[in-house]
Amino acid sequence: MTCNESFEESIKKAIEILKDNRVRWVHSSFVDIRGLMQDIVIPAKEFIDGDAFTSGLGFDGSSVRGFKSIEESDMVLMPDPKTLAVLPWTSGEEQKSAIVLGDVCEAYGSREPSEVDPRGYVAKKAAEYAAEMGYITYIAPELEHFIFSLIDPTKLVWDLWVSPNSGKGDSWGAPRVMPQSPEISSGGYVLRPREAYGKPPPEDTTAEYRNEVSTILEDYFGFKIEKHHHETATAGQVEIDFQYGQLIETADRTIYYKFVAKNVAKKYGLIATFMPKPIYLDNASGMHTHISLWRDSMNAMYDEGDEYAEMSQTGRYFIGGLLEHARALTAICCPTVNSYKRLVPGFEAPIHIVWSRRNRSALIRIPVYYRGPQYASYKRVEYRGADPSCNPYLAFSCLLMAGLDGIKKKIEPGDPVDEDIYKMPEERKRYLGIKELPTTLKEAIDEMKSDEVIHRTLGSHIFDAFIEYKMDEWRQYCLYVTPWEIMKYVDY
Repeated sequence: MTCNESFEESIKKAIEILKDNRVRWVHSSFVDIRGLMQDIVIPAKEFIDGDAFTSGLGFDGSSVRGFKSIEESDMVLMPDPKTLAVLPWTSGEEQKSAIVLGDVCEAYGSREPSEVDPRGYVAKKAAEYAAEMGYITYIAPELEHFIFSLIDPTKLVWDLWVSPNSGKGDSWGAPRVMPQSPEISSGGYVLRPREAYGKPPPEDTTAEYRNEVSTILEDYFGFKIEKHHHETATAGQVEIDFQYGQLIETADRTIYYKFVAKNVAKKYGLIATFMPKPIYLDNASGMHTHISLWRDSMNAMYDEGDEYAEMSQTGRYFIGGLLEHARALTAICCPTVNSYKRLVPGFEAPIHIVWSRRNRSALIRIPVYYRGPQYASYKRVEYRGADPSCNPYLAFSCLLMAGLDGIKKKIEPGDPVDEDIYKMPEERKRYLGIKELPTTLKEAIDEMKSDEVIHRTLGSHIFDAFIEYKMDEWRQYCLYVTPWEIMKYVDY
């Protein structure tokens, strides 16, 4: 929807799309506090001839994680017509479908977004706060994910590839366990652990999959794809990058990207997963998030006079805010027990709370591919401490608000660190005062509990519901006896 396009005009366009494509069903969707899509399928005629766009769609909020208790369960989804997209993998009179995202509202109300809604409440509130400070925010995430031919915990492959560092077995004395990948035996070629970045076909067997996902996102969902490639991990790890957008637009695209990736994988007989660390002793999937602030059509993060990285004082304060809140942000940006299997040394994941230009061992990186005022629009910060299991509406909002807190309070980020921190001796880390991100979900939640900026960003309902849900998840994990424990201790 353009800036001058009214809500009524966007509804008219959406109805024309439904008619022109003879759509029978509309997946009317939103996300819960985890960021998982919730889907209600509605006949297209309710949008074409009815009032679904203006009156909304009722649903049971007590059945959605983190929403409502049973005695106040009635809620309303208000579909956003500008997010409507036709699903090209559906066809025929009985199956032709489209999808639309929307905001969750209270029943019997003014149709204002409910405090339970990550999109309509949290993300819109964060964007409005930035606008009140005079900023428009642009965000671009780099989502990595895996595609597997089988994910069955009872049929895991005992992969006898050993640690690439030792050549004779990893330091824990156990083989790696992994789901089955289409690249384990790809015509006799082998993708070695942690060496698959940018591999071409025929070693890379994911190119056709990536092409199809990218084509659908461009042709049907309005994305502009910048690039895609095989990622570093051995077995079917890919990355598809799309152009930046404003906060809610980019969060919507993140949800749609996951949706399309999973459905195209199904077509190929594969399973797409955004689980951060599915493979032991290989790289995990991250969601490096690029953020820039604009004011009066100018990039507020650019300063031609800064010799280090052409980063303005506003940008430095923004970085200072991110660093100040980094440990608490980790609970939102890395929200699963599995996330912390990624945040370990040696696998390119950022665990050190520092900033730098170019340096991918830092939590915050300033890309410096280009220099000069002609590239002012490129200036941004890259926050590397998020993974694709997060709720994008919550994560992008909290990152933005943490950075804005840095601007408001003029928080200096300290000196940048331009060394490989992974190889830095512990004494030097202590000398430089380098802190680390939390190492467990429990530790991250404890940091989040005392962070007023994150509390204010999420609102009391989501803040409390998120902590309650994730603490329950942590307790389940602590109680579960894993196969590793059996293997390790059964002979004691």
